[in-house]
Amino acid sequence: MAGKKMVALLFVAVLVVFGADQVRSDASDHRYKDGDQVPLYANKVGPFHNPSETYRYFDLPFCFPAHMKEKKEALGEVLNGDRLVSAPYQLDFLREKDSEVVCKKRLSKEEVGQFRAAVKKDYYFQMYYDDLPIWGFIGKVDKEGKDPSDFKYYLFKHIHFDIFYNKDRVIEINVRTDPNALVDVTEDKEVDVEFLYTVKWKETNTPFDKRMDKYSQSSSLPHHLEIHWFSIINSCVTVLLLTGFLATILMRVLKNDFVKYAHDEETAEDQEETGWKYIHGDVFRYPKYKSLFAASLGSGTQLFTLTVFIFILALVGVFYPYNRGALFTALVVIYALTSGIAGYTATSFYCQLEGTNWVRNLLLTGCLFCGPLFLTFCFLNTVAIVYTATAALPFGTIVVIVLIWTLVTSPLLVLGGIAGKNSKAEFQAPCRTTKYPREIPPLPWYRGTIPQMAMAGFLPFSAIYIELYYIFASVWGHRIYTIYSILFIVFIILLIVTAFITVALTYFQLAAEDHEWWWRSFLCGGSTGLFIYAYCLYYYYARSDMSGFMQTSFFFGYMACICYGFFLMLGTVGFRASLLFVRHIYRSIKCE
Repeated sequence: MAGKKMVALLFVAVLVVFGADQVRSDASDHRYKDGDQVPLYANKVGPFHNPSETYRYFDLPFCFPAHMKEKKEALGEVLNGDRLVSAPYQLDFLREKDSEVVCKKRLSKEEVGQFRAAVKKDYYFQMYYDDLPIWGFIGKVDKEGKDPSDFKYYLFKHIHFDIFYNKDRVIEINVRTDPNALVDVTEDKEVDVEFLYTVKWKETNTPFDKRMDKYSQSSSLPHHLEIHWFSIINSCVTVLLLTGFLATILMRVLKNDFVKYAHDEETAEDQEETGWKYIHGDVFRYPKYKSLFAASLGSGTQLFTLTVFIFILALVGVFYPYNRGALFTALVVIYALTSGIAGYTATSFYCQLEGTNWVRNLLLTGCLFCGPLFLTFCFLNTVAIVYTATAALPFGTIVVIVLIWTLVTSPLLVLGGIAGKNSKAEFQAPCRTTKYPREIPPLPWYRGTIPQMAMAGFLPFSAIYIELYYIFASVWGHRIYTIYSILFIVFIILLIVTAFITVALTYFQLAAEDHEWWWRSFLCGGSTGLFIYAYCLYYYYARSDMSGFMQTSFFFGYMACICYGFFLMLGTVGFRASLLFVRHIYRSIKCE
């Protein structure tokens, strides 16, 4: 009952945080009168194919507004790399403008070089108008000459804003650049340029609460949905065939084993012992490195809880498109609030395994996932600082995260650990463990840990790989992913296949009289994380146009942390499923 209350309180706390974190413009109710100033913020610029490599809008020598004002951002927005400042355009409600001058300026050789380098890398800009995102390219490359030295580089100097409104609310905004209003920035010479913009207002019947729908429609188009459903059907068929096949084999083999062992006990007690029944004195022998094992289980359980809560929030509609930073805030807040689960699980299991140094175990649990993540962050944040990219976190944000870790995560971890130590639960082993371990017979190479991990990871990966492309294109590209219900089904399938394949491999390992199944079941369950990381290599080089040291280090650095998280989470699922199975089969026979 206390556990249910804790989960309910956690969910309420997360929803309260989100109520505070959702992005709000200056006009909080989004209602305007004729001539009212509607907030327009310039966010960032960057190479189109490198989503992590973004810079402040005014890092390029655009026209400055009369009054520069930075928008205060929530934690999630800063983590997302958003740095909103006043834009130089004045888009007042229902006021049309035709070729209005933003500013006239003479670009120096250095500024021309900056713009040319940006145009060469396909730079885009992003702004927010009344919380609606808008994008546009800053220029174009004329590739009429075949040789790159003959290419011409042009900067767009005239922007057209088409704004749709319904009564007193802004519904939609589109931005386009005039392909005829160009500034040649091919050569290193001073250029006089006049930046202009045009604003047109059009009425629409679309209600205000549907204005975000157009951003999510791209992932709900019929041909995309067909691919998603094909992915699910493919996964389900794989699951049904494999689980059916393995279940039939396991049930028949186990039934025969039970009959055989029952018959053996009644008749020839002196016959030679083989099979899983005869290692009953070793199968519940505690694993090596039990502190690390318990810490891995604790971290894996916490990450599993975190994933479930993220799915709940996604399914109730918290992560609508361009709710900037909501996902990052969710991850930070929920991870901090669930650290007590990691402490409790790790310490209680460690004490069940008769571990004595529970304080060291608790420290290991706290650092097992956070440690590598922190080191990766330090390196990547340094890279971002060198590049002066917006991905570099400001000092204030780092202080906030450290305070959350110090004042929330660590105390909850310790409280969970104390509760786990005091729970005094005993390890439920149906068989007594012998004093000396039985020797494991020599086994063929394919029974080794690495070949078994390869077999165990391939199956769950094959059930999710189609959906992986869409997730990667959303996280590391400009697609928008909104079909969370399908993603949740795929996640459930992933858990089922992971549990089933790990149980099957554990059975075959025990049948070969190899009783060291604890770590093996964890490693086999988690091996899907290694396959996902291998997919990262394929995606980066074959399916994306990402390039440059910063983007490469961000992609492989953060994906390593995510795949490591999957390894811990699925390893925990694999071990828990195997433990249930092993307890069940040894409870079903008589052990001397």
